[in-house]
Amino acid sequence: MEMTLQERLEKLLKAYSHHYDIDRDVHTEEGDYPAAATFFMRDENYAFIREAVISAYEQYEYVYFFMAEHLDASAAKELLDRTLKAGMARIKPHKEHKCSYVTLVILADTMDEEAKNLIQKTRFQKNYRLALHGWMEYHIAAMETSTHSFLSNPAGKEARKTLELNFSSEVH
Repeated sequence: MEMTLQERLEKLLKAYSHHYDIDRDVHTEEGDYPAAATFFMRDENYAFIREAVISAYEQYEYVYFFMAEHLDASAAKELLDRTLKAGMARIKPHKEHKCSYVTLVILADTMDEEAKNLIQKTRFQKNYRLALHGWMEYHIAAMETSTHSFLSNPAGKEARKTLELNFSSEVH
């Protein structure tokens, strides 16, 4: 029996929940998402005692999940833009900020070819203070459930692998 989009989302959230904090029914100024996940890691190097920190860095990832029965090019463009804007608003660069990733994961029953091309060609990366305060990158991964196909932009390969690991073994 074929899984619904909601069942797929639940399975994906369970996979992400091992390392991410999951929020449901996320409302941003730019729009609403059925779920979002946040990852935070801090690494410190110190001399002899923990209070004597020599260096530290922080890494963040903000993942937004989106579901649609059909995704056309205009809806995809609007979704990509608003997700990037929502993620960028959460990034707070500082001297210990290494990097932040804004990730969009799309589950759609069908997608237009134009929407697929837009997803695959979208690239965005930004340095903060000549990368002294870190950098950010936009990752996008999608699954078209009707054809069992997976796609991503060049930076979103890891997010696509997560989709593939969770759904590629399904028989259709």
